[in-house]
Amino acid sequence: MSAPPLEIHDMTVAYHRKPVLWDIDVVVPEGRLVGIIGPNGAGKSTLIKAALGLIPLASGQVWFYGQPYARQRHRVGYVPQRESVDWDFPVTVQDVVLMGTYGALGWVRRPGARERRLAEECMETLGIQEFRHRQIRQLSGGQQQRVFLARALAQQADLYFMDEPFVGVDAQTEKTIIGLLQNLRNLGKTVLVVHHDLQTVPEYFDFIILLNMRLVAAGDMASTFTPENLQKAYGGRLTLLDQVAEAVRRGASP
Repeated sequence: MSAPPLEIHDMTVAYHRKPVLWDIDVVVPEGRLVGIIGPNGAGKSTLIKAALGLIPLASGQVWFYGQPYARQRHRVGYVPQRESVDWDFPVTVQDVVLMGTYGALGWVRRPGARERRLAEECMETLGIQEFRHRQIRQLSGGQQQRVFLARALAQQADLYFMDEPFVGVDAQTEKTIIGLLQNLRNLGKTVLVVHHDLQTVPEYFDFIILLNMRLVAAGDMASTFTPENLQKAYGGRLTLLDQVAEAVRRGASP
């Protein structure tokens, strides 16, 4: 039996000695589209960054397909939040998408015809091929998000982390993105998405990690995205609780 794509055991993360995630234990099965949800300040983005080694752990272990991240880096793709990217860096759309192929090339080889064909296919998939020679700072927010999704797609990874990919994009781009993520899931890939819109959770995801500094619940939609668990995570701040609960009962998005 193969190891799961992601195992997190006893993860604690602290900023200036103040815990922001505490004793997180979760195992993500293969081939799932996973929503990481919770209130503001719950540690959703921190969970992704800590798993990828971008911020240090106070304690705990993270395994990717049964091994440390350093040994499985080539199997993992990451799309950060848009505001964390230096959009003034002088690179074109094609340059950024080609970066997705670097992991498979190693330190010595440069992208060749195969990698350029792959980048072209990824740009076409995201509908950005007409912008290939444009500087990334010249793009709209939705176009920028599509560029970084194309880069992740070019990695041909097995496990993807995406930090709020729907923030600041138009409705058509959101539809394109969720279609891409569902296609990746249907191909057997595993995709984890930090998400904040509870109304679209039942429609978009089939597995949920529900956080509020601690793990509230993790599992399939039916057993995890419940009024009781949402109340534990959001408390009085959850103004959409009744609406979401009704959507869960109906088995549809609100």
